[in-house]
Amino acid sequence: MVRRKKEKRKRPYFGIPKEITLLATPEGWLTSVLTTEGGMLCGRLDVPINTDPQDARAAAVVMVTELARDFHNTHVEVSWDPPEAPWSWTARVSPTADNEPPPADAEG
Repeated sequence: MVRRKKEKRKRPYFGIPKEITLLATPEGWLTSVLTTEGGMLCGRLDVPINTDPQDARAAAVVMVTELARDFHNTHVEVSWDPPEAPWSWTARVSPTADNEPPPADAEG
């Protein structure tokens, strides 16, 4: 039996998140993440349909912060806007102070 040579897959390029929208639907919790480059990532949170909205927002925060950390080596904070509808939430995503480059004299 001949085996295929494993190819290294390139990670998809996702822009740095700048906003997230969370929607409660009968099918589950849906998210849309807008990026600073103008892109959009849409998907579903991996939480049960009957999850409390506060817990769903917490799961969305974890998803966005891990996305920024894993793909951009960037730390972000998420601040939720007051909801305009009982089934929809929007949050602003912004870089934290941890992202500042080290001082020039610290580089070796």
